[in-house]
Amino acid sequence: MSRVFITGSADGLGKMAAQLLVKNGHKVVLHARSEQRGKDALATVPGAETVVVGDLSGIDETKQVAEQVNKLGKFDAVIHNAGVGYQEPRRIATVDALPHVFAVNSLAPYILTCLISRPQRLIYISSGLHRQGDASLNDLAWSNRAWNGYSAYADSKLHDVILAFAVARKWPGTFSNALEPGWVATKMGGAGAPDSLEEGPKTQVWLATSNEKEAMVSGKYFYHQKLRDFLPAAGDETIQDLFLARCEQLSGVSFPTA
Repeated sequence: MSRVFITGSADGLGKMAAQLLVKNGHKVVLHARSEQRGKDALATVPGAETVVVGDLSGIDETKQVAEQVNKLGKFDAVIHNAGVGYQEPRRIATVDALPHVFAVNSLAPYILTCLISRPQRLIYISSGLHRQGDASLNDLAWSNRAWNGYSAYADSKLHDVILAFAVARKWPGTFSNALEPGWVATKMGGAGAPDSLEEGPKTQVWLATSNEKEAMVSGKYFYHQKLRDFLPAAGDETIQDLFLARCEQLSGVSFPTA
């Protein structure tokens, strides 16, 4: 039996992963951005241990989420599932004057990775669109570029792969991987999404709990429990270190050494 924390588990694939984990006999702590969504999440995932509340679009609230998680004790795995989509028509600024998409999809996983007591397994939800992301890492805050929600989302999903691989390299005792769940019919994916919704949460649950040798790996990228090609730049150590440095500058949170 494993104990797993899942960000963004009030709905969508995060909620489905939580339900599957509970069904399989594991302990689960949920996360929601508001008290009401937290109550709703607990109602839809009977058997969940509790819910942590905090808006991951803000640096301070994200730090508070990490504090809440640490007070609950040790976790075997953390699934970084929370994310916003590509349909924001303009640069929506957070309380920290950062783009909403970047704050939730990119910076929050970095902060939580740094501050939550290190689990044995870390799983980062990416997307096939990461292959269209900008690996230069220039202007992460979109201060100088003309806003493009689609590109901002693709960038953020590339950041998740970069982060997963950086963690795998720097923390050799931790299994850290990224995956794409497929284009599935969640609120983010839309009703016409062609991939299997049933398959959507299975790989993250497998990576979080399975003792199969195929799941007990690090620095890999998956789709439906199979290895899949990723943008080669994500495996570049210079790019990984640059991303960590940029996130540290923006958040004030240092990446812990092994």
